[in-house]
Parts: sequence; C-alpha cells; structure tokens
Amino acid sequence: MNEPVQTYKNHAKFVPIYHFVAFPILLLNFGWAGYRMFDLGTGDSIVNALTALALLILFFLARIFALRVQDRVIRLEMRLRLRELLPPGLHPRIPDFTAAQLVAMRFASDAELPDLAVAVLRDRIHDKKVIKQMIKAWQGDHLRA
Repeated sequence: MNEPVQTYKNHAKFVPIYHFVAFPILLLNFGWAGYRMFDLGTGDSIVNALTALALLILFFLARIFALRVQDRVIRLEMRLRLRELLPPGLHPRIPDFTAAQLVAMRFASDAELPDLAVAVLRDRIHDKKVIKQMIKAWQGDHLRA
C-alpha cells in the first residue's frame, strides 16, 4: 500500500471509523440515555445512562492506553537510534530526553537527528510542536496507532 508523503501538516492520525463513526454513535447514545433518565427517572433509565457513560469512558481510555504503549515503544526506539547516531560523548545525555521530546524527534531523519537532539538539549526545548517544526527532512511514521 502506498502511503502519502507525511509532513508536519498531515501527520496527525485519524481513523475514520473510530473518530467519525464510533464516537458520534456513542455520544448520541449517551445523550439519549441521559435524556431518558431525566425524562423517566426509572431504575432502568439510570442504568442505561450509566452504561452509556461507561462506554464513552472506555472509548477514550482505549485510545489513551494505545497511545501510551506506543509512546513507550517510541521512547525505546529513539534511545536506540540516538545511541547509534550520536557521538559517544553524548551517550550519557540520552536519559535527559523526556518521552515527549523523543516522541517529537522520531520524525527526524537519521542524518538530521544528531543536530536536532543537540539543539533540543542545548536550548531546553520541551514543546513537541516546536520540535516537530524544526525538522527539515521529515521521516514519516506510518505505523502509529
């Protein structure tokens, strides 16, 4: 499958069936269950509203958990890349990078990563958006969740 060229402007991941189908359905279900709970006030309507709320919570937690695991894998991958690409004198500084910095730097090409890493440490850049915008040779990440 040919993936489109990925850039800072289009790197956000949207899964249409997840973001634009499942979420509106769950939100509609929650709204309807809430309306019925206040309209009827029965035990069944209260349980239905609580179930609808639980489904929305699960929807968000499923995404958060997947992204958290992905960030841990990216952190490991980036530490390995940095160990290969940085000069040995900078290896002791690898643990100084935060997970957010490593996640943002993952889009840098191997040729660009050492200079970017030095700039991030030297200038104490923590904003993921700023780090991503510093990347000139964008390396797409088409396997993210």
